Amino acid sequence: MSQYNLSKLKRRTALGLAAAALGATTLRAKAQNKTVLRISTPAVPDDWHAKMWTVFKEQLEKTAPGEFDVQINLNATLFKQGTEPAAMARGNLELSSISAFDIAKLVPEFSIFTAGYVVRDPEQQQKIFRGPIGAELFKLVSEKMDVTPLATVYLGTRQVNLREARSVKTPADLKGVKLRMPGSKEWLFLGEALGATATPLAFGEVYMGLKTGTIDGQDNPLPSVKAAKFYEVTKQIVLTNHLVDGIFISISNKSFNALSAAQKQKVMDAAQAAAAYNNENRIKEESQLVDFFKQQGLQVTAPDANAFRTAVQTAYQNSEYAKVWPKGLLDRINATK
Repeated sequence: MSQYNLSKLKRRTALGLAAAALGATTLRAKAQNKTVLRISTPAVPDDWHAKMWTVFKEQLEKTAPGEFDVQINLNATLFKQGTEPAAMARGNLELSSISAFDIAKLVPEFSIFTAGYVVRDPEQQQKIFRGPIGAELFKLVSEKMDVTPLATVYLGTRQVNLREARSVKTPADLKGVKLRMPGSKEWLFLGEALGATATPLAFGEVYMGLKTGTIDGQDNPLPSVKAAKFYEVTKQIVLTNHLVDGIFISISNKSFNALSAAQKQKVMDAAQAAAAYNNENRIKEESQLVDFFKQQGLQVTAPDANAFRTAVQTAYQNSEYAKVWPKGLLDRINATK
């Protein structure tokens, strides 16, 4: 090869390498320009609350292509359950779903949603939080916690599950029943308000407690009853519907405020799409489980819902918990149809 051709080849190679380097730099720059949204959740992969984050990610990829780098961290691998709100407030985490119990620690007014028979069903839950009540309380959350709730996610409705079948129409029919509840005073108060003798017991001990008669019953959403196989050691499910629970897809204020108005809307829309996906599938699963338990030989009965609601709400209104609820809020919630 002549000296001329050799020099020409070197120039072409150099230009090619330069172009490749420029392309790589451009790709890195584009990647670096993406807004990173890290999600931390304790949910396991098969849980609807885990799957909904994939919907969130896919929605943003569709509506805001190339703008966000959504990173989903399941099984509490990024932050331990319950520590996410503080991490978001510090700006160390962008997104998570936080519980009403976690919110109530810093926003006492929110504790009304940890009380029994405040929310009637998933449909009312959505109407409450998408309306003026939700707007007011979410504003308090933003001010006091430095996080912005974006969507309300249906977590499940808790029912009473009894070792031996009995006629249960009113709270008086649960008198003397040793009903296992989670160990905190808030949960035990709810158990007593239902008319039972609230008995604290670790979740891992409930199956054996039911089998041996240490406890007479327990309360959980139907998917939990199935997953823990409590139907093997119980004979009845009473559809008390005493707590319609929810969690809230939330974003750090630091992260949210850094977005453009258009990006904020796209993130909010993605959160709503994720919540809708979860809610639809969770409600469908719960409706199917009633038939499942009947097939397992359990009696599934419905009590006098008004009797239970009146008794439990009266107990709360006369308690220390209600003292921090904004005046008239319970009436406004009850009036939400």
